[in-house]
Amino acid sequence: MKIRPLHDRVVVRRMEEETTTPGGIVLPGSAQEKPSQGEVIAVGEGRYADGEVRPLSVKTGDKVIFGSYAGSTVKIDGEELLILNESEIFGVLEG
Repeated sequence: MKIRPLHDRVVVRRMEEETTTPGGIVLPGSAQEKPSQGEVIAVGEGRYADGEVRPLSVKTGDKVIFGSYAGSTVKIDGEELLILNESEIFGVLEG
């Protein structure tokens, strides 16, 4: 099943973060923070302003940084995805 976000919303797949500390300690799932990085898998058509549609600054495939508790989590085909407004994205990782 595919999802097409509306307006200025972005669908992101969270990237898994390291489960061990630099000292080699393995962290259990309950001690880990939610990942704050992900890959954009779908974008809406843009924000309506002054009667025009303004396209989003991110595109499918971008690696982005967002707040740990930003957006809404949804499950589609057993996969947990995050739906964010574009304004909840802090930046795009390059390189």
